[in-house]
Amino acid sequence: MNIYKYELKTYLKENIIWTISLLACLFLFLSTFNSFAAEAETLERMFENFPDVFKKAFGLGSINLSEFNSFYSMIFLYIKLISAIFAMKLGLDVISKEVREKAVEFLITKPVKRVKVVTYKLIAVFTHIIFMNLIFLLVSLISTRIFGKGDINYRVFLLITLSMFFIQMFFFSLGIFIGSWLKKIKSVIAIAMGTVFGLYILQLLNNTLQDAKLAYISPFGYFDTDTIILSEAYSSKFVIINFTLIIVFFILTYVKYQKKDFPSI
Repeated sequence: MNIYKYELKTYLKENIIWTISLLACLFLFLSTFNSFAAEAETLERMFENFPDVFKKAFGLGSINLSEFNSFYSMIFLYIKLISAIFAMKLGLDVISKEVREKAVEFLITKPVKRVKVVTYKLIAVFTHIIFMNLIFLLVSLISTRIFGKGDINYRVFLLITLSMFFIQMFFFSLGIFIGSWLKKIKSVIAIAMGTVFGLYILQLLNNTLQDAKLAYISPFGYFDTDTIILSEAYSSKFVIINFTLIIVFFILTYVKYQKKDFPSI
């Protein structure tokens, strides 16, 4: 339990900063909604001249700027990227920092089994992700009252917003998995950003090439906002794949951490 409290306290300030950054982005983008809605027809005609690759990259594929849900889905792309980087960074950092900080001997010589060490670390990061998502959900709902205009489909709005949690859990589990297998990590943020943007680019390729195989690789494709708006639901197939991968990454993390040889100081 002391490990849980320590990890919770360690990342509290960082979580607050990232959460505030997400909310700042949300309010900054939503504050422009009425302006975009007023010029929707003009802007949409302008976007029609852009290449399909460009429109898909910036979430402009099938957007209707006069509708709040459609506009929200466009700006949510940036929310997903920022939150995914944060989750993967935490996963990488929480499992590997003792090696980087040369404090691993202090940790593993304590009368605590390695399984419990991983569990406490996992729960601590999970707590931070829950905290971020609850705050973001509450503030985003309030923002619909401040910036919303016209009819808002709250089912679609909530599905889009909650997809952040599922994407974060994927990248958190992937981060803790990679962190447990690598011997030493020099830059956590570099790996987190590289992985997140790499998987996002794969999703862009999937949208551009319409290759069904690529849709299974990137978690951004599992919770595609255009699909959510059209169907008003998640794809059960991709939800199952997402949670299966999360479980597999966690299991492999436990297996590796149990057998891992830590470098002596």
